[in-house]
Amino acid sequence: MTEMTIDYKELLDQLYDGVYFVDGSRRILYWNRAAEKITGFSAAEVFGKSCSQNILCHVDEHGSGLCMNDCPLEKVIADGVPRDAEVYLHHKDGHRTPVSIHITPVFDARGQIVGAVELFADNTPQANIRARIAELEELVMLDPLTRLGNRRFIELNIQSRLDEMDRYQLSFGLLFLDIDQFKNINDGYGHESGDKILKMVATTLASNSRPFDVFGRWGGEEFIGIVRQVDRQSLYAIAERLRELVRTSFIMEGENKIQVTVSLGVCFAHAGDTLETLIKRADELMYQSKARGRDQVTMDAADGT
Repeated sequence: MTEMTIDYKELLDQLYDGVYFVDGSRRILYWNRAAEKITGFSAAEVFGKSCSQNILCHVDEHGSGLCMNDCPLEKVIADGVPRDAEVYLHHKDGHRTPVSIHITPVFDARGQIVGAVELFADNTPQANIRARIAELEELVMLDPLTRLGNRRFIELNIQSRLDEMDRYQLSFGLLFLDIDQFKNINDGYGHESGDKILKMVATTLASNSRPFDVFGRWGGEEFIGIVRQVDRQSLYAIAERLRELVRTSFIMEGENKIQVTVSLGVCFAHAGDTLETLIKRADELMYQSKARGRDQVTMDAADGT
């Protein structure tokens, strides 16, 4: 029986999960094809660079950066204990992508730690997103720039949820988001950069929402989210998490790093609400966030006031 020669790099390139190796200084020495697909960065772009050099920029669910002070990769290299975590990485296009990571130390022949290997799986509900896009395209309810549902799509979804609330007493939450000082992006960098920011924010919202929640572009730099099966504390936490994820996302225009923030108005639907009254209340709460200094979440009182 002949001995089979295995090309392990070729084998790793067949995996659906991203894989990369780093040395003891966290310099990237290997980057498989799935890592390219999930992050948008090619192997040539990352080889020899530190993983913290504006490449992955891992943050936790609160938007706190992990690369400098709480890097799980660095901890594994330091103590040799494998680790698992749920984090968000920075995609080349600017948005945050949720991933599950597993990190294992790499030892040399003497048993010394010389680096680590990280496996990461995309947690974005891709199948749901693709199915939703196909449905929206068929119904001509897709915003062509952001690939989210458009204003008509949002109106129909809100009305459907209001009808459901009247019939089954199932309330839901509404998020009204506006990109802060968006005009300054268009004026300072041009409309092409403005479009990239809109797509970055849209992708952040879609990639980090639950499968049964809906986000759409209301118009201009405004977005609306319809959040179901949630209580007040969870709704506020969802809004805060999305605000922080947008705040820590960025695009690059040459040497310029462009970041934006969003102001949010958050409310629940109540008995007697119409499409118009619900959106108006969320819009007014969003403007309260603007008045408080932007990059804020303002939520209505429990009685809807």
